[in-house]
Amino acid sequence: MSTGPGTVEPATDGAAVPQRDVAPAVDGTEVAPLDVVVVTGLSGAGKNSAGRVLEDLGFFVVDNLPPALLQPMVELGARGDVRRFAAVVDVRSRAFSTDLQESIRQLAGAGHRPRVVYVHARNEVLIRRYESVRREHPLQGSGRLIDGIDAERALLTGIAGDADLWVDTSDLNVHQLRATLEAAFVEHGAPPQVVATVLSFGFKYGLPLDADLVVDARFLPNPHWVPELRAMTGRDPEVRDYVLGQDDAEAFLDRYTEVLRLLVPGYRREGKRYLTLAVGCTGGKHRSVAIAEEFARRLTAEGVPATARHRDLGRE
Repeated sequence: MSTGPGTVEPATDGAAVPQRDVAPAVDGTEVAPLDVVVVTGLSGAGKNSAGRVLEDLGFFVVDNLPPALLQPMVELGARGDVRRFAAVVDVRSRAFSTDLQESIRQLAGAGHRPRVVYVHARNEVLIRRYESVRREHPLQGSGRLIDGIDAERALLTGIAGDADLWVDTSDLNVHQLRATLEAAFVEHGAPPQVVATVLSFGFKYGLPLDADLVVDARFLPNPHWVPELRAMTGRDPEVRDYVLGQDDAEAFLDRYTEVLRLLVPGYRREGKRYLTLAVGCTGGKHRSVAIAEEFARRLTAEGVPATARHRDLGRE
């Protein structure tokens, strides 16, 4: 466990949560409101790794906290010098989903600033991770591993829908997970803003589950059919220039950038801090990579911190 000062934007459920200089505790005394992050999600998806990242960012982190103890622990921290509190909550806490949602509502109603991070991964990834460590799923019982995963997904439906940030770790290593959480929770001393991830992908490998917006770059000529470009990727200058130099590429980028200029302020007003823009082509190697890099550059120039990630680069 660790302590450290900091701020995270308050969560809202459609209506603004009044922010206070002090928040009433259960016993009636007043405590300073805290920034609270609740990390939950699927077993094996990386919740504990996410908790360690938050600890490094200055959060006081408690692992495997029962939902009923969330508000008392936050208030206990608020009476001391804790200003950023994080709890990792999962199905090991048996009275889970509804209790956690109610605890988060109570924290928000008391003036604290709770945010929920939902960590998940594809079934085949979770199965591979469990098999590599030869562990049983906590909800597996006498059934198969996939039965436990499916049961957990069903149990988490409510809290997943309330989450402020979804993190799909299927294709992330620990360094990419850290970068994702740092982009969301590192203090910059500036007002909360929308942080964007521009994710390239190949349609033949499936749509990204955590995408907020999806654009299709397959209308552009495919560098795969240009022999001297086939072995390169959208990160190479030759491929980038080929893709961005197509007749329709500049108009497409300009018009979609205008759409983003309209959307981002609206997202900010609605309390949304994290935007994932997915850009797809056939294999996720050429067109989508070049377009994603350009969108990230344009968003950053517009004042929206943006990082380009390439989910399927290297899979061919």
